Amino acid sequence: MFNSLSDRLAATFKNLKGKGRLSEADIDATAREIRRALLDADVAVPVVREFIAHIKERALGEEVSQALNPGQQVVKIVNDELVGILGGETRRLQLAKNPPSVIMLVGLQGAGKTTLAGKLSKHLKEQGHTPMLVAADLQRPNAVRQLQINGERAGVPVFAPHPGVSSEFEDATGDPVQVARDGLAEARNRHNDIVIIDTAGRLGVDEELMRQAADIRAAVQPDEVLFVLDAMIGQDAVATAQAFNEGVGFTGVVLSKLDGDARGGAALSVRSVTGKPVMFASTGENLGDFEVFHPDRMASRILDMGDVMSLIEQAERSWDKSEAEKMARKFVDQEDFTLDDFLDQMQQIKKMGSMKKLLMMMPGAQGMRQQLEQFDERQIDRIEAIIRSMTPHERVAPKIINGSRRARIARGSGVQVSEVNGLLERFGQAQKMMKRMAAGGGMPGVPGMGGGAAGARKAKAKGKKAKPRSGNPAKAAQEMRELEERRKRSGAGAPGSAFGQGMPEEGFDPSALNLPKGFEKYLGNN
Repeated sequence: MFNSLSDRLAATFKNLKGKGRLSEADIDATAREIRRALLDADVAVPVVREFIAHIKERALGEEVSQALNPGQQVVKIVNDELVGILGGETRRLQLAKNPPSVIMLVGLQGAGKTTLAGKLSKHLKEQGHTPMLVAADLQRPNAVRQLQINGERAGVPVFAPHPGVSSEFEDATGDPVQVARDGLAEARNRHNDIVIIDTAGRLGVDEELMRQAADIRAAVQPDEVLFVLDAMIGQDAVATAQAFNEGVGFTGVVLSKLDGDARGGAALSVRSVTGKPVMFASTGENLGDFEVFHPDRMASRILDMGDVMSLIEQAERSWDKSEAEKMARKFVDQEDFTLDDFLDQMQQIKKMGSMKKLLMMMPGAQGMRQQLEQFDERQIDRIEAIIRSMTPHERVAPKIINGSRRARIARGSGVQVSEVNGLLERFGQAQKMMKRMAAGGGMPGVPGMGGGAAGARKAKAKGKKAKPRSGNPAKAAQEMRELEERRKRSGAGAPGSAFGQGMPEEGFDPSALNLPKGFEKYLGNN
C-alpha cells in the first residue's frame, strides 16, 4: 500500500546523503518534497501541515546541526514523527475483568466487517480465548451466512438466530438489537469469554445506520467498539471516521484491505483526526492475514527500514518446534542433510505465508520491489513435487540420480529435466554449507557463525603461531611465505571477519538459495 510513498521518501532522502552540514535551504527543500509525497498519498491536509511543521522545527534545531551525520538524523526525525501520527504506542484490546468481554464492530457496508470478525476471532482463539461471533447484520444479503462460514473456518461458534435477507429485494426483518442482547446472554451460558458482534453497515453515512449502531451499543455496553475502515477510500476516510466517532463513538480503528494498491493516506490520517488508535490491520483475503498494528514497525516499513520483529514473530508462530529440534539434533550430530530435510524446511516456509510478503519485510526490500514482484510463489510447490517424485533411497542418496532417473522424476513431477538438475545443484550447495556449519566452519560469508567442538579446535589451532619446518634460513623464509598465503586464502583475519571465519568456500553460489535477483546483497556478497 505504501509503495509510492516509500519510493518518494527514499528519493528525497538520497539528496541528503554525504552532506556534512545541512543548510536551511536543504531542509526547506526536503520538507517540501515530503509534503508533496504525503499529499499525493491522500494524507489529510491538516495532518500534513502539522507533520511538516514538527519536522522543520526539529531539523532546524541543534538536533541536526550538531549531528555527525545530518542526513541520517533527518531520517530519524521523520521516522519519529511518523510513529507519532500513527499512534506512538501499540494499543492492545482492553478486556473486561468479568467475562464475557464484548467487542462491537461498526463501519460502512463493504469495509470488510464480516471478514474482519472471522479474522479477529481466529486471532483471539490462537491467544487462548474462547470467542463467539454474533450475527447482528440482518440487512446485507447473505451477511449471516458469510459470518457462519467464517466462524466454521476459524473454529469459532456463531450465534445466528435470524437468517437475515438473501437478496437485495427482500425487506430486512428481525431486531438486530435483540440479537445482540441474546448473543451476550448465550455467551454467558456457554462460558465464552469474548463476544464479537457484527453489525450492519450502509453504503454511506445516514441517520438510520447511526441510530441502530448506537442502540446496539447501549444494549450490550461493549468494552471495545472497533471502527472498520477501508484503507482504500482515500480522503473520504477522514470524514467517515469523524461521522462514526460523533454518531456512535468508537475506541479503536481496524484498517482493512491494507494489502491493496491505494496510497495509504487513511492509515496516516485517522489517528490524528479522531484521536483514536489504529489497533489492527487486515493484510489479505485469508483468515490468517491479520496483524496487530505497531506504529513503530509500520513507520519502518514506510521508510524501507524493514520489519524484522514481525518477521521473527511470524516465524515463531508458524515454525514447528519439534521439527526445529530434530534439525538441531541432526546438525549437532553432523548427520547428512537430506532431500527429506530440505522438503521439511520448504514446508515450514510455506506455513509462514507469502514469500513476497516475507521478503518485503527485509530492510531495503522496497529497492528491489520489481524483482520481488516477479518472484514465482509456485516455485516451492514445484520443488515439493520434484522431491516427492523421488524414491526414498534417492532422497537420502541424491548422487545415484543419473540421467534416466532425472527424466523419470521430471515426468512424475510435471517439470522439465532442467528444473530437476537445478534443484539438485542448489541442494548440493546447501548440503555443503550445512556440512561446513556442522563441522564448525561457520556459515559461508557470515562472520562469527562457527561453533561446536570442531570450531573450538580450529580456533585454537589458528591461535598458535606457525613455525617453519626447515632449519635452512632461505627455505624457512619460503615456508613462512607459503603459510601466510594459505592463511590469507583460508580467510583467517579477513577484513570484516572479526572472529577469523573465512569467506565463502570456492564454488559457493548465492543463487543456491534461489533468492530473487539482487537479494544477494543481504548475504554480504555485494
